[in-house]
Amino acid sequence: MKWILLLAFASFHFVAPHWHTDLDTAKKEARENSHLILLNFSGSDWCGPCIRLREEVFNSETFLKLADSSLVLCNADFPRGKKNQLPAEQQKKNESLAEQYNPYGKFPYTVLLSADGKLLKGWEGYPQSNKQSFIDQIKAACDANARQ
Repeated sequence: MKWILLLAFASFHFVAPHWHTDLDTAKKEARENSHLILLNFSGSDWCGPCIRLREEVFNSETFLKLADSSLVLCNADFPRGKKNQLPAEQQKKNESLAEQYNPYGKFPYTVLLSADGKLLKGWEGYPQSNKQSFIDQIKAACDANARQ
C-alpha cells in the first residue's frame, strides 16, 4: 500500500513535458491555446550541451510550469548513432525546420515562435547564465507577446 501511495504522489509531482516532433501540429495546438512555440534543435545522442539543456533546464519544475501555462514544445532532433536514427520522414521534417530556423546548424539552438511560425527570439547553445535566467528570458518573451 505504501508503494502505491508513493507512486501516486510521485506521478503528480513530475510530469514529463510533451515535445511535438511536427511543427504543424505544434502550431495548431499553439493557436488553440494562445501559446507560443518553443522549438529546440538537439543532437540527443551526441551533443553534451543539448543533453544538459534538456536535463537541467527543460526538465526543471520552473520550466515545466512555464511550459504548461505558455508554451507548446517542439523538438527537431539530429541523432548520429545508428540505433537512434529517426524515420526518413521525420528526418526530412527536421531538415526542413533547420533550413528555415537553424541554417547554420547550431546545437543546441532554441527558438521561440509565434503560433503562425514567426521567429520571435533565439538562443544559441547552453545558457551561459544560470538556468533560471534562461527561463526568465523565455517568460519575458512570452509576457511581451501576450501584451501585444
